[in-house]
Amino acid sequence: MSIFSGRFEGQTAVVTGAASGIGRDVARRLSAEGARVSIWDLNADALVPAAKEAGACDTQTVDVVAEGAVEAAMHRSIEALGGRLDILVVSAGITGPNAALKDYSGEDWRKVFDVNVNGVFYSNRAAVREMYKGSYGRIVNVASVAGKEGNPNASAYSASKAAVIALTKSLGKETALTGIRVNCITPAAIKTPLFDQMTPQHIEFMQSKIPLGRFGTIEEATALVCWLASMECSFSTGAAFDLSGGRATY
Repeated sequence: MSIFSGRFEGQTAVVTGAASGIGRDVARRLSAEGARVSIWDLNADALVPAAKEAGACDTQTVDVVAEGAVEAAMHRSIEALGGRLDILVVSAGITGPNAALKDYSGEDWRKVFDVNVNGVFYSNRAAVREMYKGSYGRIVNVASVAGKEGNPNASAYSASKAAVIALTKSLGKETALTGIRVNCITPAAIKTPLFDQMTPQHIEFMQSKIPLGRFGTIEEATALVCWLASMECSFSTGAAFDLSGGRATY
C-alpha cells in the first residue's frame, strides 16, 4: 500500500502508453491511491494484463498519431470515468533508430515526431478542453533529458522531446490563471521496454553520462509523476522536472 493511500480518491485519470514502462506503473499507483483510471495503448493484447495489474476501470486501444482516434478515445474514456477528467499522464513514446543525422531517413524522423510530438499535442488538447470545463486539472508529459542536451545518434528523439518541453511550457502559461497545472518530467535513461529499441552502444553511452552511475527506476519516475498529478502540485506549472541522476546541467 502506498504511503499516500487515498491521495487521488474521487479523481479520474487517463494514462497513455500504459501497457508497459512508466505509464503502466503510474496507472497502477494512481489506481492504488484512489483514482479511477482509463489506460491507453496501441498494443491491445498488452492492455489486458496492464489493466488487471493497475485495477483500471477502462481501456482504450489508441494510435496517438491519429488525431480523430485520440478525440474519440478521450470522449469514451471520460464517459467511462463518470463524465470528467482530472489527470492526464502522457507516457506514450518511441525512441526511433540510433543513427547519425546524415543517415537518418525522413520516414523514421516523421514517425518519431508523429508519436512523440503530435501524439502529445492531440492528447493534451483533448484533455485540456475537458479540464477547462471544471477549471481544474493536472497534465504530466514524459519528456527526456535528451530534449535538453541532445544525444548523438538520436537526433529525432532528442528534438521531439525538446518539443514536448516547449509544448508543456506554452500550455502551462496558457492555463496558469485556472486550476490546471501542466508540467513534464525530463528523465535520463530509465530501464523500460524502450531499451529494446536501442543499440547496446547507445545504452552504454547513456549510462556513462549519469553521475550517479546507474539508470533511474520506473518507481522513481512514478513517484515524481504522481506528485505532479496531485493537488499538492499547486505552484508549479509549465516546468520541466529533472530525474537525471545528476546529469542535467539546467
